[in-house]
Amino acid sequence: MIPQAMGMTVEMLEAKGPHFPNPLRKPEDLSQLKSEVDVRAELAYVFDAIRLTRRKLAGRVPLIGFVGAPWTLMSYMVEGGGSKTFMFVKTWIFKHPSTTHSLLARITDVCVEFLAHQVLAGAQMLQVFDSWAGELSPHDFRIFALPYIRRISARVPARIKELGGEPVPMTIFAKGAWYALDELCESGYQVVGLDWTHDPESAVAVANGRVTLQGNMDPNVLYGGREAITQAVERIAKGFGGGRKGWIVNLGHGITPFVNPEDLKWFFEETRRVTGASE
Repeated sequence: MIPQAMGMTVEMLEAKGPHFPNPLRKPEDLSQLKSEVDVRAELAYVFDAIRLTRRKLAGRVPLIGFVGAPWTLMSYMVEGGGSKTFMFVKTWIFKHPSTTHSLLARITDVCVEFLAHQVLAGAQMLQVFDSWAGELSPHDFRIFALPYIRRISARVPARIKELGGEPVPMTIFAKGAWYALDELCESGYQVVGLDWTHDPESAVAVANGRVTLQGNMDPNVLYGGREAITQAVERIAKGFGGGRKGWIVNLGHGITPFVNPEDLKWFFEETRRVTGASE
């Protein structure tokens, strides 16, 4: 949605995901982006959907807004979609670092506005997804991803207040960036999401109460049947201290294709049983 608001054509292809027919392959291609973006107008349909969803939920569960992180969005915009090698975006960041930071800053500006207006429309929490964070080395993550993650967490609450709203809790999920957990705990977010490469006990020790942790069962465990799910839930809950404080249960990434919905339900039910959580 962010690249679309910035002027790019985005197509959703079955079994492939987002596709950009005219990707940004060289700095000259930045001319296809809008110099100014009216987020409220360009993405009005999203805010309408949030308002409708919030009303239909009628307080049964909280409504979470989200956005892709600048590095991940830039990756899609340059690669033209998902990638196994990230050749084009890696070429860009190493060959044109100054232009890279300029583009990341422009993406960040739109992300801030998008998140702030989601809260005004009714989102009760926000999550920033850096799905391709793990494609960067620790050094490059600190240069091309982390500064913009921090910029979002610093600017969004202030922007919400400027618009007359009240800030909400924010979550950062940087998939694959296990090496940056300590820095993510200091990045201005109240919650840090973990993928399945984190050991719960170690993550709890690193976080040391600074943030709430979210995660992190490997979604592929859901293919293993109920016994495997129960064993994973018991192990993970124990690692997070029994699940009674400072932990939001979740998978370590999105649910994968062909998972039996009843097995996902079992995951929830076993979590409630093991942690003693209420409905």
